[in-house]
Amino acid sequence: MIVDSDEARERAAGYLTETASVLEAVVSSCLDDVTAAAARVTASFLQGGTLLICGNGGSAADAQHLATEFVSTLTLDHPRPPMRAIALTTDTSLLTAIGNDFGVDGIFSRQVEALGRPGDVLLGISTSGNSANVIAAAERASAMGIAVLALTGRTGGKLAPLADIAIRIPSDVTAHIQEAHLATEQLIALLVERAIYPDPLPDIG
Repeated sequence: MIVDSDEARERAAGYLTETASVLEAVVSSCLDDVTAAAARVTASFLQGGTLLICGNGGSAADAQHLATEFVSTLTLDHPRPPMRAIALTTDTSLLTAIGNDFGVDGIFSRQVEALGRPGDVLLGISTSGNSANVIAAAERASAMGIAVLALTGRTGGKLAPLADIAIRIPSDVTAHIQEAHLATEQLIALLVERAIYPDPLPDIG
């Protein structure tokens, strides 16, 4: 079956227009929370803290992407030392062991308990805000003196009220929430990097 080119172009244009509208809404409604979240991560890093990141599905991929931006680099033209971040979504042996032994709802909270320390930051990513294992991780983090940041959709679900700072993307469409999450995560990484390392370093060893 050949896709009608005019129909496909119309659908693509509509979709991208919706994406742009959501990002414009993020600018108008989320900037204070984004900058506050970046400031919280910056303060933690400056005190030797670690950013722990978790989410499911596409949000798990986001967690890995964001951790990579901190540990590796955002751009090669702005060299700087690595920053302490870890995605709690990558160790399949650990995830399946915890899921088998304690239940899937504990796959992130168990890692927070093992790896987290007071002064660290947990970023929980959930488009619905109702991912049980992310909520459990947030509850554990709060009990341990770990700051909680949340990236959610419009309603915030059950996760947002548990967070010290919640960034609620003003959309109810999962795909557009995910797109805005990625842009927001990249922005947080940039703000943190430039706050700690404002100028390119000539040699980081």
